Amino acid sequence: MLDLKAYLAHKAQQINQALEAILKTADRPDRLLQAMSYALMAGGKRIRPILCLAAAETVDGDPQEIMPAACALEMIHTYSLIHDDLPAMDDDNMRRGQPTCHKAFDEATAILAGDALLTLAFQILSSFAINKPEQAIKWLRVIQYVSHAAGYCGMIQGQMLDMASEKKQLTVAELKSMHRLKTGALIEASVRCGAELASANSTQIQLLERYAQNIGLAFQVTDDILNVEGNPEIMGKAAGTDEQRHKTTYPSLLGLTESKEFADQLVENALAALDAFDQKAEPLRAIARYIGHRNR
Repeated sequence: MLDLKAYLAHKAQQINQALEAILKTADRPDRLLQAMSYALMAGGKRIRPILCLAAAETVDGDPQEIMPAACALEMIHTYSLIHDDLPAMDDDNMRRGQPTCHKAFDEATAILAGDALLTLAFQILSSFAINKPEQAIKWLRVIQYVSHAAGYCGMIQGQMLDMASEKKQLTVAELKSMHRLKTGALIEASVRCGAELASANSTQIQLLERYAQNIGLAFQVTDDILNVEGNPEIMGKAAGTDEQRHKTTYPSLLGLTESKEFADQLVENALAALDAFDQKAEPLRAIARYIGHRNR
């Protein structure tokens, strides 16, 4: 049986080493690089890059060949967190158990650090398309998919809808649509990229996309639940902020018990999508269960 805690720790260590190596190539200990490193190396769960690597392993890919894409996805995720925390958006003081980037540095530096991580991510992705011309089409597909998921048709649009929905009552359908963009799009891209780069066939990609869609939404439902009853010391950020900002959440629409049942159903849907895969998909199965029952 898979030891998920050990698996996640091992993959996170590999990802952290790869991220540190990328940052060291800049070799400029200036304030901007310090802010980028501060946010990027703050000890996040690394769920998105791990999903990318696990999806590749599921279809017999070599995770080390996929590592640049995994690192790029984590950089994009971190940039989004830096910007989400800004006073103009969520105005948060803590992230991953430490002061947010704009609190540790300043608002302008945080904006630029986020911008720099986003552009560095695409520099990394495009460099592999150039340096490995025999694989260029695969890497170009990944660039197209990630840019769509992270851009105005995906994550950014989701953040815009989230800001516009404060103090408004959304329907369950509207909430699902918003969170599939804000949270789910990059999670779906993570799984899709790992599968694409490992040369998965169309049926495998379709099943993995179904898995990713369900865990992406489950991730957000669980986030909403933790914002109500989570422990700030364990989570590394404040609880109760959704209610303070008058945000529509799954607990506010469905209730806590029903929200937990919904998260469980989404996890079951994700697991069902993996029925056609063998034991190589066990990390994806374990991650789905973890997402539905995490405490941070």
